[in-house]
Amino acid sequence: MNRSLTGTELKRLHREWRKRPKGNLSIIMHGIQGPFNVGAIIRSAAAERVDHIWFSSDATTPTNSKVGKTALGSERYINWQETSSPFEAIDDARSRGYRVVALELATESVPLPQIDLRGDICLVIGHEDRGLEQEILKACDVSTFIPQLGKIGSLNVAVATAIAIYEVRRQGWGSSIQPETSKPAGINSDT
Repeated sequence: MNRSLTGTELKRLHREWRKRPKGNLSIIMHGIQGPFNVGAIIRSAAAERVDHIWFSSDATTPTNSKVGKTALGSERYINWQETSSPFEAIDDARSRGYRVVALELATESVPLPQIDLRGDICLVIGHEDRGLEQEILKACDVSTFIPQLGKIGSLNVAVATAIAIYEVRRQGWGSSIQPETSKPAGINSDT
């Protein structure tokens, strides 16, 4: 019988997955101002263990009370800092060993499923409407985009960021992933 997991079962399930990621993950939020977008990104970042977030160019930070309404307290699990410019954040990320990857619909962007995102990755995410400026794209090691099949040409910044975060983690699991047809470890299907 298929049923929702109990709190204990959920903890066991996630405990197993926490052991699998390889590589660190960070984000630079450049000019993202919508507090609900920022809160949603923070919540996704906390769920997938993002190590650090830089907020640049007047990006709304976790100190904004509206961010907390969407983040639901997850902001306390994120290390973050404000920077005066995205270039300062990019330099800081590189000094920490990150490969800097812009998430942007741009002429030289590689489709997200076709880019190697293993290792230490820093995603650079741009403003809700304007995205990332050309100078920032040049400062990044590579840019990527999320292929879309429908008639809409772009995604909400929080949704796009969540997809990219998950893809980085999925690739980091790499060869540790095995086809799963049975129940998750530690879950009794007879109850």
